[in-house]
Amino acid sequence: MSDESTASKSFEMKVQEQQDRIEAQFRKITRGSWARIIRMARKPSKQEFRQTSIICGIGLFVLGAIGFGILVVMDNFLPWLIHDVFGIGN
Repeated sequence: MSDESTASKSFEMKVQEQQDRIEAQFRKITRGSWARIIRMARKPSKQEFRQTSIICGIGLFVLGAIGFGILVVMDNFLPWLIHDVFGIGN
């Protein structure tokens, strides 16, 4: 019987040590730079949210316009350049 209790204590001690190591890792995270960033984070005001949304919308519009311009050039200018100027694909 004493062998069984020694073996189970040994297993329990191993599990406890593993749990202590995991908890120590989490304690390190709460003291690091990420924890500082999370503590400083706050909900934006309505004005900040509105301003961020407007800036992001303008950025999306600009990227969409650039993409549309590239599409128009590829559909209209490149076929003319390839077929008529270089004579490829005739």
